[in-house]
Amino acid sequence: MAPADRRPEGAGAGFDDLDGALRWLDGHIDFESVTPSRRSLPTLDRMRALVGVLGEPQTAAPVVHVTGTNGKGSTAAMVTWLLLAHGLTVGTYASPNLVRVNERIQRNGEPIDDDDLLALLATLARVEPMLDERPTRFELLTAAAFLWFADEAVDVVVLEVGLGGRWDCTNVADADVAVVTNISFDHTDVLGPTLVDIATDKAGIFTPGCRAVVGETDPALADLLRRAALDAGATDVWLRGTAFGCRANRPAVGGRLVDVYTPSGTVDDVLVPLHGAHQGDNAAVAVAAVEAFFGAALDPGVVAEGLGAVRIPGRLEVVGHRPLVVLDGAHNVAGMRALARALVEEFAVPGETVAVVGMLRGRDPVAMLEELLTAGVRSVVVCEPASPRALPASVVAEAATGLGMQAAVAPSVADALSDAMGAAGEDDAVVVCGSLYVVGGARVALGVGNRPSRGDLAGGAPSMR
Repeated sequence: MAPADRRPEGAGAGFDDLDGALRWLDGHIDFESVTPSRRSLPTLDRMRALVGVLGEPQTAAPVVHVTGTNGKGSTAAMVTWLLLAHGLTVGTYASPNLVRVNERIQRNGEPIDDDDLLALLATLARVEPMLDERPTRFELLTAAAFLWFADEAVDVVVLEVGLGGRWDCTNVADADVAVVTNISFDHTDVLGPTLVDIATDKAGIFTPGCRAVVGETDPALADLLRRAALDAGATDVWLRGTAFGCRANRPAVGGRLVDVYTPSGTVDDVLVPLHGAHQGDNAAVAVAAVEAFFGAALDPGVVAEGLGAVRIPGRLEVVGHRPLVVLDGAHNVAGMRALARALVEEFAVPGETVAVVGMLRGRDPVAMLEELLTAGVRSVVVCEPASPRALPASVVAEAATGLGMQAAVAPSVADALSDAMGAAGEDDAVVVCGSLYVVGGARVALGVGNRPSRGDLAGGAPSMR
């Protein structure tokens, strides 16, 4: 199907406005709000049918495909900015959004505008009757991204997996470079129950002829991923700690200062304007992925330019001072561990640190809060994320008090944030964490970054990151 055939005559054909289009989109099954069972996941038939009637737009540009338990969003963002620094036009598909669904579909780091999103959804609404099965919400958004990237004629697509790998609907695209950031416990009801199970599922993004970049360092899991990549027909497999990695990763003003090595050599003293030691590791994965994409050494100046431009909302994001206010999307035990390390290493304050916490069902509140305790957090204000999958605040508060923490419950994210900041002194800190739903709600309450508009999706920040 030619690009001219993909857009309706007149923006919004079939819908009065974007609000109507988004209501149509939200009328589809949303596995990000209600996690599917293992039995309901393993098929790409609906997605293959959908891209088939659209003319296979996922084949229009080479793909860097990124999965992993943690860090895949940050790594995808770094890959995007490194490719931009090389002068390419880059389409990026990411999930979740913090406030607006437009954030998921980006060209050169800028979200799709409302008119283009409206046109894409109208096109999808027109082709849906041609399908034997009704697609899910995430399948429609993924197809919209492929369609827009093809119409925009981007040079390369950076594609972030939503959940897992093998059966994620992004996997209808064949990767030129396939990246696995790491493996830890998350979504075990769907992908698990073991780390081997999770790694095996994520290894499903390896395709014949791809270059595989593996950030996982556990020897058994790394070897599993290496063998899976070779069995899939990968031409090269680069493992962190052997082919690439960080020789130095230290705190600096405004982020991390890293020395990154790849098969082609070392790039020293690169400033990554993101907090947390894990972002240095993500940077090493991203540099390796881009070198694998070009098949050649990267210019150190271009690496510094690309990484220096990265901004990632909701990942150890400082949004206030006196008191210090930090937003972080940590939503599993490994994420909370990285957050706790950063609080000690980069965000120590003379006073106390209070956490605003909300979680989704399927999380272990005791294990997650124990990580905060290691950073000296003794007080929490608990709220429920704006999601059908919210874990009751009373359950999280009970876990906190059982650990000896002071716990209060607030009726909303905004109220919890107001309570925490009202109680904090100038030398204290407030950290918002536990779910990206909570981080998104906090950004809205604080008036930070993207503000709601007619593209706003209530509760639009799912937990797939």
